[in-house]
Amino acid sequence: MQELPLFPLNSVLFPGMPLYLHIFEPRYKVMISECVRESRPFGVVLIRNGSEVGGPADTYEIGTTAHITNVKYLDDGEMNIATLGQQRFRLREVRYGKPYLTGEIEPFPLSQTREPVVRAMARQLAPLVKKYLDIFARLGNVDLKLEKLPEDPVTLAFLIAVIVHLPAKDKQDLLAVPDLPSLLRTERTMLARETRFLDYLIENGPRWRDDSRAFSPN
Repeated sequence: MQELPLFPLNSVLFPGMPLYLHIFEPRYKVMISECVRESRPFGVVLIRNGSEVGGPADTYEIGTTAHITNVKYLDDGEMNIATLGQQRFRLREVRYGKPYLTGEIEPFPLSQTREPVVRAMARQLAPLVKKYLDIFARLGNVDLKLEKLPEDPVTLAFLIAVIVHLPAKDKQDLLAVPDLPSLLRTERTMLARETRFLDYLIENGPRWRDDSRAFSPN
């Protein structure tokens, strides 16, 4: 168990995921300055109720440590920072003794990462990821391709969690999955569902756009 500064956000951070933040609130200027000075990470947790700016926020209990990789100092003590997600944690207790939130946390690593089945599951997922990205790119008319997907199942699982287009609550559900086989199975289901939805949009979108009838005023 250790105490960690907390940064509640309306987005979910995964291990290996970059996160860029503009620091302007006094409480977070203090927090980030201390983290930089002491070379320590802070924890990112998704907001359940509340706001990123101003008042307090109620958060989910599973989060990810963010390690600061670059800081650009601006006027009035504001900062632009680059961070990288590292390790999942479980928030056991929130503390209010400082200008910013801190939490008593414990590590929450993925379990069953060395099960023989996970490599086979990862290989089966790879073509689904490529198909999803291809359809997403076609729908948005953008170049969105990965030359090579990671072979390591843990890295692939977190990459999928980052790139799949889902609401923050669904992303949080992925972050909270305790073991790698369950995470890969859940992502397979999500990818299949999202791919069917995007296929439908591609098939029917032009018909909606080319329809000359006026939209209903209701």
